[in-house]
Amino acid sequence: MGDPLKIQKQGKVLSFGELLLRISPDEGGQWLKDNTFPFYIAGAELNVATALALWGVPSKYITALPDNGMVHQIVDFLEKQNIDLSDVIYHGNRLGLYFLTKGKDLKNDALIYDRAYSSFSELKPGMIDWDKHFEGVSWFHFSAICPAINQNVADVCKEALEIASRKNITISVDLNYRSKLWQYNKKPGEIMPGLVQYCDLIMGNVWAVETMLGIPVRPDIHESGQKGIYLKEALKASEELIKRYPKCKAVANTFRFDAQKKVSYYAALYTGEEFYTSNEFGSTQIINKVGSGDCFMAGLIYGFYNDFDPDRVLEFATLAAFEKLFIESDTTNIPVEEILAKLNS
Repeated sequence: MGDPLKIQKQGKVLSFGELLLRISPDEGGQWLKDNTFPFYIAGAELNVATALALWGVPSKYITALPDNGMVHQIVDFLEKQNIDLSDVIYHGNRLGLYFLTKGKDLKNDALIYDRAYSSFSELKPGMIDWDKHFEGVSWFHFSAICPAINQNVADVCKEALEIASRKNITISVDLNYRSKLWQYNKKPGEIMPGLVQYCDLIMGNVWAVETMLGIPVRPDIHESGQKGIYLKEALKASEELIKRYPKCKAVANTFRFDAQKKVSYYAALYTGEEFYTSNEFGSTQIINKVGSGDCFMAGLIYGFYNDFDPDRVLEFATLAAFEKLFIESDTTNIPVEEILAKLNS
């Protein structure tokens, strides 16, 4: 307890999750008149893998996909972005989809999942040779979206985490909470603690920590609206996480608020018994809220991977995530040099 997060070696970063297509109809129904649907290659863990590859970190991605021509076009497209997809599992019959009204976030009726019976959802323990796929890997990343799909996928995650931990691979988790998932008679609190116990880095927010790991948030937190109280809750939750999960060496929390036509974004990081807070960024106009958290996660991995000091890790991740709000696609396209230049200025 108390040691900061440090990685032992710089091998590949392996991200594991479901590759999806995001289809984004406009709110007014113009897509019906135009007979067109904007679409984007999506998936929280793929967004992390894509950002890391863009920023020069050796990035590998494992998912399960049907074996057809369209899928191979997608794989070829991603491999040209320097993502290693050589270990993709080809089985099953369909690619998962989700529909999200343009400009909205992943809440309420703006989001519709169409993932049932996808190739990824039909994964089972024993189908992936993790010992083979972890060769040359020094970091493994997954998110809480994977075990939210069904018990079999949750068991596959556990299988991967046990092997990665045994190999001393650094492990990170994003506590993405999707209320429209978790439909298999298991609550997050019944599954996630058993997975988080293997993690060196936990990223999310205080509300996801409460829902998934049972660490309560003060009930009147929103009534205060005070940044200082939000950060105090983040510190309290971070300390409790590291106390409960001794393998964990770092906890990051993001805060994004939409109020009075302005978006504000800031974050916090707890590691080595030190609590760091980022600069706060704001804008009255953004383009797309999807993927900012994934970009933050990629920023954390990039910073720790390159042995940044914790305060610089946090500032890099926060700035990268904020800049992602002005990009239409699910993943960032901003070069690392541009982020670092803005960070240094």
